[in-house]
Amino acid sequence: MEPWSSPTPATSDTDPEAKRKAQRAARRCLWKEGPNSLIIISRVMARAVLVIDMLRGFLEEGYPLYCGVRARSIIPNIQRLLEQESGRGARIFYVCDHHAPDDPEFKLFPPHCVEGSSEAQVIPELSAYQGETVYKRHFSAFYDTPLEGMLDELSPETLIVCGVCTNICVLHTVADARNRGYEVEIPASCVASSDDKAHSFALEHMENVLGAKLVRPEVKLARPRFEIPDLWLKGETADIYFPRTVEVLKKEGVNPVATMEVFPTRAGILCGIEEVKALLEKVLPEGNCEAWALAEGESFDKKEVVLRIRAPYQSYGAYETTYLGILANCSGWATAARQCVEAAQGLPVISFGARHVHPSAVSVMEYSAIVGGCSGCASTVGAELAGMKPTGTIPHALIIIMGSTSKATIAFDKHMPAEVPRIALVDTFEDEVRESVAVAKAMKGKLQGVRLDTPPERGRVTAGLVKEVRSWLDLEGFLEVKIVVSGGLDPERIRYFVSEGAPADIFAVGSYISNTGPIDFTADLHEVEGKPIAKRGRMPGITPNPRLKRIM
Repeated sequence: MEPWSSPTPATSDTDPEAKRKAQRAARRCLWKEGPNSLIIISRVMARAVLVIDMLRGFLEEGYPLYCGVRARSIIPNIQRLLEQESGRGARIFYVCDHHAPDDPEFKLFPPHCVEGSSEAQVIPELSAYQGETVYKRHFSAFYDTPLEGMLDELSPETLIVCGVCTNICVLHTVADARNRGYEVEIPASCVASSDDKAHSFALEHMENVLGAKLVRPEVKLARPRFEIPDLWLKGETADIYFPRTVEVLKKEGVNPVATMEVFPTRAGILCGIEEVKALLEKVLPEGNCEAWALAEGESFDKKEVVLRIRAPYQSYGAYETTYLGILANCSGWATAARQCVEAAQGLPVISFGARHVHPSAVSVMEYSAIVGGCSGCASTVGAELAGMKPTGTIPHALIIIMGSTSKATIAFDKHMPAEVPRIALVDTFEDEVRESVAVAKAMKGKLQGVRLDTPPERGRVTAGLVKEVRSWLDLEGFLEVKIVVSGGLDPERIRYFVSEGAPADIFAVGSYISNTGPIDFTADLHEVEGKPIAKRGRMPGITPNPRLKRIM
C-alpha cells in the first residue's frame, strides 16, 4: 500500500448504504503505513455547497415562476455564503432545473427552465463563484442525476443547502441527503420560497423531522467591557451574611482554598459570564486561583455546572450574591430572546424593551438580548456594550407634533445621519396601508421600512394586515420597503405570523424579553483544601462537566 493512500474498510455487500457511508468515512482520512499497522494521521473535513435552482426563471421578474422580492433578498446572503465556503475549500455545486419541452412536471406547473432557454441559466449575480453544474428534471438534486457519484468522490463531511424553493426542491434534496447519511446545514437566510407559509413549514420540517441543522444568522459580539462598581467590591450589594462570614474567617485566621460550583434550576442560555469574569479578575489572587465556565451564549441544562471557582475562600466569598444575580437576570433575558429568535425562523428580532426596566439595568438587559440572538437593540448603552449601533424607528410623539407621518419622516430624513435607517411608524393618523404608501411616496425612494404597531384598541397587528400592507407597497412599486412588526410580541405571536405566511421582515420585541423572570442559580462548595465535601442532598467532590473551559 502507498504510504499516503486511503483504504476502504471491509463492509457487508448486503447493505449498500452502510458500505457507501463507510467508504465516504474512509476517504475523509489520510493514512500512513507504520511498522505493523496503518495509522490515521489526519481527517479531511470536506464540505460541499448545493445551490438549488438559483436560476433566472425563479429570480427574475417576467418569468412564470418568479418567486418574488423575498427570494431575491437572499442573493447577497448566498454571495457571502459562497465567498466564505469557497475560502474554506468547499466545493460548490449548482443544481439546476433543466426540463424537456414536454416535461410531465408541466402538468402541475407552467412550463419553466426548459433546457437551452434563458430561464435555465444561473443568475449573473453568482457568476463570480465557480462551481460544477448538476442538471435535474425532478424536485430532488439526487434523483436521476450524477450528484451522488460526484459527492462520493468528494466524501464531504457536511452538505450546505441553499436556494429556492424551500418547500419544494430544497426540501426534497435535504430529505434525500439525510436518507443517505449526510450531515446537512441550511442557512436560514439563504433559502426562500414564493409561499411564506410553506417556507416556514419546510424549515420546521427539515429541522425537527429530518434532523438537518438550521443555521440562523449569528450576531458577532465584541468582547464587552464591564465596569465593576465600588459598591459591589465593598460587599454592599451582597446578602449581609456573606461579608460577615468573610469577616469571621479573617479574624479566625482561616482561609482555605475552596471550590465553588454554580448551577441553574432550569435549562436556558448562559449570559453574564463575561461580567462575572470581570468581577473575579478584580478579586481573585493572581497565581492562586482557577475559574472554569461555559461561554457566553451557550445553552445549559437544569443543574449543569456553568461556573467553577477554586481560590482562597476569603477572596470571593462575599460576592456570591453578586455573581448569582448577574447570571440569574442576564440568563433569563438571553433565554427569552432566544425563544423569540427561534420562533422567528431566521428573521431578525430586535430588542425594544428598555422602557420596561430600571435605567440602571438597560445596558445589561439589552446586551443579554443580543447574546440570546437578537440582531440589535434600541438603547445606546446596550448597543455599545454589545459593540454595535442602536436601532430604532420614529415615535408617535414626533408624528403628532409634526402633524403627519409624512412630514415627520421627511424631517427625520433631513436631520439624521445617512447611516440611520429610514423606518416610519405608520399607525398614527390613518390606517396602516394608507400611511405606508403615503410615506413611501413622500420619501421618493429613500424609505427603507415601515413599522406596524397597531394598539389593542384597534385590533393589534394581524397577519392579514401585514399581507395587505405588503401587497399595496408592491403594487405601488415600493418592493424594497421592509415591514417591521411590533406590539406585544412573544414567541407565540411570532409563530403565528410565521405560520400564517405574513411577509414580515423584522420583529421588534419589548416586554417579553425585558419582563421575563430570572433563572435561579445556586452556588455550593464541593471541595475544601482538596477534600470532597457537600451539604446534605448534594454529592461531594467536583461535578464533572467536560464542556467547561478555563477562563482564569
